[in-house]
Amino acid sequence: MNWLLVIIGGSVGAACRYGADRLANTYLGSSLTGTVSVNILGSLVLGFLVGYALGKPNWNQDYSLLLGVGFCGSFTTFSAVTVSGIQLISDGNYGKAITYLTFSVVAGLLAAFLGIWIAKQTI
Repeated sequence: MNWLLVIIGGSVGAACRYGADRLANTYLGSSLTGTVSVNILGSLVLGFLVGYALGKPNWNQDYSLLLGVGFCGSFTTFSAVTVSGIQLISDGNYGKAITYLTFSVVAGLLAAFLGIWIAKQTI
């Protein structure tokens, strides 16, 4: 059953990720924006889930598998961040690469912190 929960959550997360990338390419002309957006949103959601689960002793671990491991695991991706950073460096856009990588990590950390904080306020 655990595998099925991860597969279902991962399938939905991957589809949402693809949709977000397509929207970013269509309307903003850049998949970098899509990658940053989904990673920050995913960090916020995962932070909320973790914060909420920590405050609920009767938290059903199935939710963590479905939403945390499955959905957030496939919705967000560090590999896309690193590959995009390498592409920027390869193209000689060093300043943009540093800005992109730094912003991705710092904004992701802040979003996760915010998600945990919001969850603690709701418990």
